[in-house]
Amino acid sequence: MSDLSKLPVTVITGFLGSGKTTLVRQLMQNPGGKRLAVIVNEFGDVGVDGEILKSCAIPDCPAENIMELANGCICCTVADDFIPTIEALMALDPRPDHILIETSGLALPKPLLKAFDWPDIRSKITVDGVIALADAEAVAAGRFATDVARVDAQRLADDSIDHETPLSEVFGDQISCADIILLTKPDLAGPEGVARAKEIVAAESPRPIPVIEVAEGMIDPRIILGLEAAAEDDLDARPSHHDGADDHEHDDFESIVVDIPELADPADLVRVIEGLARDHNILRIKGHAAVTGKPMRLLVQAVGARVRHQFDRPWAPNEARQGRLVVIAEHDDINADVIRAALGAARAQAAE
Repeated sequence: MSDLSKLPVTVITGFLGSGKTTLVRQLMQNPGGKRLAVIVNEFGDVGVDGEILKSCAIPDCPAENIMELANGCICCTVADDFIPTIEALMALDPRPDHILIETSGLALPKPLLKAFDWPDIRSKITVDGVIALADAEAVAAGRFATDVARVDAQRLADDSIDHETPLSEVFGDQISCADIILLTKPDLAGPEGVARAKEIVAAESPRPIPVIEVAEGMIDPRIILGLEAAAEDDLDARPSHHDGADDHEHDDFESIVVDIPELADPADLVRVIEGLARDHNILRIKGHAAVTGKPMRLLVQAVGARVRHQFDRPWAPNEARQGRLVVIAEHDDINADVIRAALGAARAQAAE
């Protein structure tokens, strides 16, 4: 049971594009009577998610309660970034009732839980719960997790075989650390996909935990806030692929930032992103673009070949109409020259 004198913190984890920012935005707008604060940790130095959340600020979660950390994984920068940010949020007047931490999609949650044992904050805050989001369609397609039955059979025959991949390790660590799993985008997966995703999640989880289908981040905050899990005191029940390691690396993944000029037609950009995902295994693209003749900025979010875009806000009077995208892939798949050339081709085709 959690110490109720401590400020509760909910860690929201989940792989790239699983819907973490959408969930946080919904919680901000429907906080269940709580005054929230938010920490956003992004992979790459373009604060797309933080900017989205600040645009949704309301009195119960004003913009000054939303802080961005883009200097790397917060569990790797505890003293320099994480602790000062927590202390700054706790010093706000009025003080937040609850802090949400949206981790990078590549973050391993267990090292972050260990950070809550830091002397400066361990008597003041507690991990109310770890919420892991899993994209139902991607999980059902086997994009993250290994085929558990097949791998187990092969390992029985040869103990030296290691079929884990960086994707499956991150996915497995996020599931293993969670108190609740939110299965997102169930409409895209369909009933059979959702059922398959639930089977894979159950196989990855070391203990029975609730799995809830959630569309567009819509969930009663009472279900995921106020769990009183005190997860920082329950680490042994949350096994990780990286237990026993002194630290962990994110070298398996890499991001680049690409500036793109104004577009004539968003459809051209969509086609290029779909091609990059198909031909170069790009995991995630997010950012914004300028469209000729449009006063609004185009927000772009892609998970693999699945691309969503919408006009999110007007360009500011003194703001350059400059598009910028963050592109994330596994280290061996990211080729900056190819990616930049492809996105430049999208601009050229649109201008013809």
